[in-house]
Amino acid sequence: MEIDKINSLVELYFKKCEAVDPNKPFLKWLKPGKPTYSWGYIKERIFKLSSKIKSLIKEGDRCLILSENRPYWLISDLAVMNAGGISVPIFTTYSSNDYEYILNDCKPSLIIISNNDQFKKIKNHINLNEQKIISFEEIDTDSLLIQNILDEENFKKEINNKLKRNMPACIIYTSGTSGNPKGVILSHGGILSNCEGAVELLETLTKKRDPVFLTWLPLSHSYEHTVQFIQIIVGAKVFYAESLEKLISNMQVAQPTIMTAVPRFYQNLFTKINMNFDKQKGFKKKLINKTLELGKKILKKEQLSFSQKIVNFLCEKLVRKKIKNQFGGNLQAFVSGGGALDQNIGEFLNAIGLPTLQGYGLTEASPVVSCNLPDLVKVESVGPPFRTNKVKIAEDGEILIKGENVMLGYWNLKEETEKTIRDGWLHTGDIGEFDQNNYLKITDRKKDIIVNSGGDNISPSKIENILCLNENIKQSFVYGDKKNYLVALIVCEKEIDKERIKLIIENINKKLTLIEKIKKFVLISEEFTIENRMLTPTLKLKRKEIIKNYKQQLENLY
Repeated sequence: MEIDKINSLVELYFKKCEAVDPNKPFLKWLKPGKPTYSWGYIKERIFKLSSKIKSLIKEGDRCLILSENRPYWLISDLAVMNAGGISVPIFTTYSSNDYEYILNDCKPSLIIISNNDQFKKIKNHINLNEQKIISFEEIDTDSLLIQNILDEENFKKEINNKLKRNMPACIIYTSGTSGNPKGVILSHGGILSNCEGAVELLETLTKKRDPVFLTWLPLSHSYEHTVQFIQIIVGAKVFYAESLEKLISNMQVAQPTIMTAVPRFYQNLFTKINMNFDKQKGFKKKLINKTLELGKKILKKEQLSFSQKIVNFLCEKLVRKKIKNQFGGNLQAFVSGGGALDQNIGEFLNAIGLPTLQGYGLTEASPVVSCNLPDLVKVESVGPPFRTNKVKIAEDGEILIKGENVMLGYWNLKEETEKTIRDGWLHTGDIGEFDQNNYLKITDRKKDIIVNSGGDNISPSKIENILCLNENIKQSFVYGDKKNYLVALIVCEKEIDKERIKLIIENINKKLTLIEKIKKFVLISEEFTIENRMLTPTLKLKRKEIIKNYKQQLENLY
């Protein structure tokens, strides 16, 4: 498929449908009792729903989608675009204030909602006289029930051929670590160009066996939203996970070949596997240690001696194969994005037989900019840039991006758009550098850097990642802007006392430079969560919110 010749995401989907057996399984929600939908079934549903939506909206109208991941999500997204609307996916984990802000900001004429739980979150912020509602399940108000729409016999099988690459496909609100969410307008061409880069990367993986994806990250996130269209291009079978808690058991059912997730997922995985490894004794323990040692050598392209090759063969059969089987047995790659993956975690997962490719992107770039290649993984980097975008480093070290994948702008924020896109270059706010292989390395975040009283620049996220590698520390937050030393908030298991944490931090400090050492800390009982507004929906720390809540406790440490 020549993606560069395709005009829209709608055209991409219907073109792929022509090439695929309509009876081939396509989408499956892993909630008990849910059926598997074929390509033909989904195609007909998109026609039916877009026919109904077209009768309800005008061209260019915004259509909000508020739902957990499920097959109707993709059906709705494509149906909105086919009907001439602009899709506005939003997180199910936003606060009431965020919902109110977004509804007032983009003024949708149609709201597509999954169930009553989601309806309750926004019902106080919508005008039922002006905004029409389509719901997947029965809700506490009059709505057009999707089941009734899909039962209708009179509908037009129309493909929207008016859509062009430079037209808006969706508005994706960035969860933002500070302030209100910003609506990022992404074009059809922007997402298509991103898919083109991703498909080139995945070619080596999709040739070996039919691709199977397990989707967990919310489809309202730009990363997973774009992954939908990559799944369409490669003709994948897609499973929607039940929940984060059931992800591992879902993997055994879905047996995915590729899975995308954010660093927090891999951090939890690392901690769980490591705790299991620590319980082992004798020969098993030695074999695990050898698996890690030799796996890291292979990752770094170091030659193994003849005897090491024999030991590695045993490690492959007795350790790596067992681990792979716990994740369905067919996994060819985890892809990590949406934040920095700790180097130790990346090395560990690759060494034990779970290939993990770290990428880099941001919503404003549709979203992927670069990703590690399966045949050359450099865990300390985010890989080479996609061929479909240009990346350069500004004089102050900021990463700049140019290409069709760059957003059309922020919805209703002209000044903000002009500040972010200058001379066609998207200013990312991230600091980085290239290595000799043209692999990009992210070194800092412009806004998040702590500048201590001595004028030194310190990356708090680097230290937080190191702290959280210890299984006793669940979460951490490092503080010290304009101060003469760093302090931290620590969330740990209830049974762990302060003295134990003090020893752990003393040991960690030995590996840090003088300016990075944590001098004092305070234990807090409340975790940072999406619900208490201290985490974004993609599990990044909301630094301003945390400081606002714990300012006094942090200042008391000085």
